[in-house]
Amino acid sequence: MLAALSRVKISRLPSSEIFVRYIFEQEVERGKLRLLALSSATWRRKVGGTRHFVDHRRVKLVAGSGGKGVCSFLSEPRKEWGGPDGGNGGDGGSIIIKADRFVKSLAQLVPVYKGEDGESGGSKNCYGRNGSPTFIRVPLGTVVKEQGKIIVDMTEHGQEYLAAFGGSGGKGNRFFLSNENRSPMTATPGMTGQEQVLQLELRTMAHAGLVGFPNAGKSSLLRAITNARPAVAAYPFTTLNPHVGIVKYRDHEQVAVADIPGIIRGAHLNRGLGISFLRHIERCRFLLFVLDLSAPEPWTQLQHLRYELDQYELGLSQRPQAIIANKMDLPEAQEKLETLKSHISQRVIPVSALTGQNTEELILYLRELYDGYLQEGDSGEGNPTRW
Repeated sequence: MLAALSRVKISRLPSSEIFVRYIFEQEVERGKLRLLALSSATWRRKVGGTRHFVDHRRVKLVAGSGGKGVCSFLSEPRKEWGGPDGGNGGDGGSIIIKADRFVKSLAQLVPVYKGEDGESGGSKNCYGRNGSPTFIRVPLGTVVKEQGKIIVDMTEHGQEYLAAFGGSGGKGNRFFLSNENRSPMTATPGMTGQEQVLQLELRTMAHAGLVGFPNAGKSSLLRAITNARPAVAAYPFTTLNPHVGIVKYRDHEQVAVADIPGIIRGAHLNRGLGISFLRHIERCRFLLFVLDLSAPEPWTQLQHLRYELDQYELGLSQRPQAIIANKMDLPEAQEKLETLKSHISQRVIPVSALTGQNTEELILYLRELYDGYLQEGDSGEGNPTRW
């Protein structure tokens, strides 16, 4: 009896081939899990990682179509010839652009917006439901353009602009009832929604813009004075997209500072990042020229930067500004700083974005520029934008 049981137990044990196959399947499943974890991590880096500031978007708007009307006749007990009772279709949902002060960038916008279609009508004179409107929330100061022409400027919180009209609903045969036609057989389809292609641009990108040549230390300086965390590396054109950081003060005022991709000579001729770079600078209210003290002649950088700005837009370099001498941690920086001050009549603020040296002076002077900007707005020259 015991021998028979032992033979049964041994026969039920998996063979070596089955065991190897089992181990192989387990490893494959683990590999799939690792690949899935890797892909999800990559997706999180793309979606939830560093998000660039976006101040320009091209969107296509397709409003909802109207629902179709219905051809129907009432047929109930003792009312076999009750007449037409087809209801009208619902109107399609419109697309509305709405200004929201809590939105700071156009990064959340998608390329195509499709409105909700209206429902079809029903029998017994039932009308179809209208499509709900679709709202596109944009920051204050957003300019809506169509084929390069400004349509509307969104300057107030809660301001709405009806960008695409929803299609009208179709008519049911009840609508066509008349003394001449007591049993109309006509029902119309709904109208298609309006289609629009619009360009959305932020008129005010930030209060201050960091202007400088590639590898001048603008990203490091933004990290030192704000809560932004742009990528920092020791090679030119590390920053290819603008980043915006916020400088917070004790009285709860907030100043937005933008790290603009580096300019090169001939940028006004669309060299390098070209016009896309200068378009960002155009939307800053005051400028922070960042000069690299590791360069042989830092004072010539300021001349070239101002030349490029004026070639793009006359008077752009004359906006309220600050001259920042960066990389004061270098051994030869002090000597070059004295030479720089002898070539420039304006105030020069020496800082080190790497060590944080003298960033307090820059933050205080930045507040002076911001207060002057608010005073200009209060005097009637324009509406100041608060972040």
